[in-house]
Amino acid sequence: MKVALFATCLVDTMAPQVARATAALLERLGHEVVVPAGQACCGQMHVNTGYRREAVPIVANHVRAFAGAVSSGVEAVVAPSGSCVASIHHQQAMVARRAGDEALAEEAEALAARTYELSQFLVDVLGVTDVGAYYPHRVTYHPTCHSLRLLQVGDRPLRLLRAVRGLELVELPGAESCCGFGGTFAVKNADTSTAMLTDKMADVLSTHAEVCTAGDASCLMHIGGGLSRLRSGTRTVHLAEILASTEDAVTPHQTTRPAVTA
Repeated sequence: MKVALFATCLVDTMAPQVARATAALLERLGHEVVVPAGQACCGQMHVNTGYRREAVPIVANHVRAFAGAVSSGVEAVVAPSGSCVASIHHQQAMVARRAGDEALAEEAEALAARTYELSQFLVDVLGVTDVGAYYPHRVTYHPTCHSLRLLQVGDRPLRLLRAVRGLELVELPGAESCCGFGGTFAVKNADTSTAMLTDKMADVLSTHAEVCTAGDASCLMHIGGGLSRLRSGTRTVHLAEILASTEDAVTPHQTTRPAVTA
């Protein structure tokens, strides 16, 4: 299958290794991956902050960026971000329609119909849960709000993680509670965001996991920043990076699990 990678603006600027891991994983599974030029933001930040009119040209740019890929034989667009895919599915056409651009709304709807979050694509489209990954670490999973509530990815990420050889998956208490990021929410409501993050970090640390994973680099950036300030030793790693890891091709962050001493 020919797949277009939507890297997302945050991954592109802050965590490019996540985009590389997504492409490597899909290619390892036998699919051709293309990265359309001109892709940028999906407009989620603008819509969520109330700038719907300003989001219209951003939506138009997104649709244009992937229109050429679709016309050249791309069957699916895949992104390592539940929140961005949720925006594509639930906001883009609405924004265009409210601005009176019905043609753009219809194009956005057509593109959304073939756009998938990574775990959705693997499980629902490709029909795989065992992607041949190897990751010898104790891991807990945080289900991000948009992937959980808007996309309803359910247990797809957990099914993928359970099939990873060497991985010890531990349940996260209060898993469905928000980490406090929420995009610009963390800036506009910093005290509330920090309080929510404190609760999330306490839950993560209670699992004694080496790694906290999720399907959104934004939430991992927020949680990871907090954990690093605590010098907890627990790090955040995107789901795509774990699934891309194999015994022969270990991702840069991966190290051998340290021996446990009395």
